[in-house]
Amino acid sequence: MKKILLGATALTLCAGFSTAAQAEFTLNILHINDFHSRFDPITGTDSNCDAETDAAGECFGGIARLKTIIDDTRAGYADGNSLLLSAGDNFQGSLYYTTYKSKVVSDFFNQMGFDVVATGNHEFDDGPEEFMKFIDAAEFPIIGGNFDVTRDENLRGKIKGSIVLDIGGEKVGIIGATTEDTPEIASPGPNVEFTDVIQYVRGASEALDAAGVNKIILLSHIGYTVDLEVAAALPLVDVIVGGHSHTLLSNTAEGAAGPYPTMVTNPDGIEVPVVQANQYGKYLGDIAITWDDDGVVTKAEGEPFLIDASVEANEDFTGQLAELAAPIEEAMSVVIGTASDNLEGSREVCRVEECSLGNLLADAILDRVKDQGADIAFQNGGGIRASIDAGEITVGEVITVLPFSNTLATVDISGADVIEALENGVSDVENGAGRFSQVAGLKYSYTLSKPVGERVSDVMVKGEGDAWVPIDEEATYTIVTNNYVRGGGDGFATFAEGDNPYDFGPPLEQVLAEYIAKQGGEVAPYLDGRITVLD
Repeated sequence: MKKILLGATALTLCAGFSTAAQAEFTLNILHINDFHSRFDPITGTDSNCDAETDAAGECFGGIARLKTIIDDTRAGYADGNSLLLSAGDNFQGSLYYTTYKSKVVSDFFNQMGFDVVATGNHEFDDGPEEFMKFIDAAEFPIIGGNFDVTRDENLRGKIKGSIVLDIGGEKVGIIGATTEDTPEIASPGPNVEFTDVIQYVRGASEALDAAGVNKIILLSHIGYTVDLEVAAALPLVDVIVGGHSHTLLSNTAEGAAGPYPTMVTNPDGIEVPVVQANQYGKYLGDIAITWDDDGVVTKAEGEPFLIDASVEANEDFTGQLAELAAPIEEAMSVVIGTASDNLEGSREVCRVEECSLGNLLADAILDRVKDQGADIAFQNGGGIRASIDAGEITVGEVITVLPFSNTLATVDISGADVIEALENGVSDVENGAGRFSQVAGLKYSYTLSKPVGERVSDVMVKGEGDAWVPIDEEATYTIVTNNYVRGGGDGFATFAEGDNPYDFGPPLEQVLAEYIAKQGGEVAPYLDGRITVLD
């Protein structure tokens, strides 16, 4: 462990530091997180925005608008002391990434002038090889410290745990940290080992402090609740700019999870500002941090900027996107059906309770293999990446909802293992974990106030004549899911250890499209009480 920590706390020192001390130093930090390759604008429900809706001024985000607001905001800083940060998960989530992989991310981010980018778990979705391509193409440092890459030939020597920048004559240290459960929710491979976040950040911040750096920012992809824990536990971290939980913090926006910044008291009694800026480039975080000469934060003020139609899109970026979109637009615009109303696929719903898009998808995969004896379908909420708005459903929308190219998979497990899998699904609801289970052929309840491992109750399955009966813990059930979950992803070890596994069915996007066609091309959102949340 000591060897890993020493490697992780390696610093990249930039030349040209000034020795002159200043009584007060203010740094303007612009930040995004969980961009997920959403280069085009999105609707209010985070689905794809068509040209007509965008022209009507009803859409948000988009890389071209993001470019405009970043350039305009940075140009307005009188002293020029600013940072542009991304807290990770820039891969995956749109047809641009599906088609062009990491190159489309590095190409645009290089032009935007990012100063530092954190490693998100989704940067490992296509293995260390694709992540390596991103690192090699990036003209900005990509950091991440609580994982050891020394045994991976692709990433060895390519990632630093911390970096020190010279900004306005001041040393500013930035530490990177990535969620510890990345091996369960992505594909870093067997040679990348993750370590405890708090232990790593403690060591990294102490190393920075010993090097004379008294202004320390944690650029994290560990989730809002873990950020709060880190802030409360460690005395040397001054600011946390986070991601992973897609949390909206705001002093004005309806539905925000907390104030911007959220202030947490550290062990020395000092208030630590924690910020995060929602998801998909819909908001640009903007926080001004002031330190005194001793490196103590004395002021933290700001508010994320909602990137709506009032922001004019950068013409150059718009043109570049049009060129990239042309080869894929024709195939992706094919209409496969119609939705009578919005199909709910947001993470805020599908990772907490029954959702209409989760029901549709779970029913689709169960229907595909029901004649092969499948009893129950599991779909991890984290595999559902967008909603589908009312109206025509296109191939592109289905792929946006299911961007991971997962395939249909089956496995045989006991009724007791089914219950264990459901417990895993509700074990981290508080943090919006993607393991939350949308199901078909199954009903269950869970009580959030109960301890982890004891939350699930009233598990029912279909019996003769489609009557609901209590699950038989001794019986064997054939489960249909996706190959990622079947292989143990998102903590579903019970599936990885089951009998007769098969991971090579058709891709989920094809299964869903064919199911919609089977329904006559018309689908309506529905909830039928298959998941009950108890007090």
